[in-house]
Amino acid sequence: MTVRTETLVSKLTARYGESLRALPTTVAGEVGYEVAAADLLRVCLELRDDKEFAFEQLIDVCGLDMLDYGREEWRTQSSTGTGFSRGVDRIQETVTEERRSRFAVVYQLLSITHNWRLRLRCFASEGEPPVIDSVVDVWSSANWFEREAFDLFGIMFNGHPDLRRLLTDYGFIGHPFRKDFPLIGNVEVKYDTAKGRVVYQPVSIAPRTLVPRVIRHDNRYDTSLKDVPVGAEPYAGVTAGDRARG
Repeated sequence: MTVRTETLVSKLTARYGESLRALPTTVAGEVGYEVAAADLLRVCLELRDDKEFAFEQLIDVCGLDMLDYGREEWRTQSSTGTGFSRGVDRIQETVTEERRSRFAVVYQLLSITHNWRLRLRCFASEGEPPVIDSVVDVWSSANWFEREAFDLFGIMFNGHPDLRRLLTDYGFIGHPFRKDFPLIGNVEVKYDTAKGRVVYQPVSIAPRTLVPRVIRHDNRYDTSLKDVPVGAEPYAGVTAGDRARG
């Protein structure tokens, strides 16, 4: 850590103690903490208004779906048409931290005064839909960021003044950044000549599994198969070992 980063960490630890839980990071100089949902608004207000921190600017807000956090495909040389993804059917658990809930919201803060950056993570409530307090009254820039997280992840922001979809259509079904959202979607649109307008209908694309083709050997680089000039020896310049492999 740099001296500036160490100063920020020491101030946060002294002020909040166990109220903030440090997040694991692999990026040098990055400072991240997890805050409980009950303390979110209080902590955000203090981080903005306290001159000791002065996080005047909210750079970004994004949703986070931890449905299959820590699960990965089993590494294998063969390919199948079934399984967790498209190639295998065995799953390896590599969880590095406890998952407190499925959905979380991540806030990226900037202190122009102190040239500090801070990442906050807060888990939404369990159940459907997931709910978390809005920080629009703390940083007005959160308005469209929270609308985006609602649209793509289905996270409800309590107290948001205008929580509507932002990127998808009003008739869109589901939330496309959820990990259980079907890749082919739920509905599609087409122009109906009888009705004279665009209509929605169930998606007609048949789901299928795509398995990449594996090329075991490329004959273009096989010296024994190259064109041989007329009158030349077929295996001139080719060793016995190359002929055996060919």
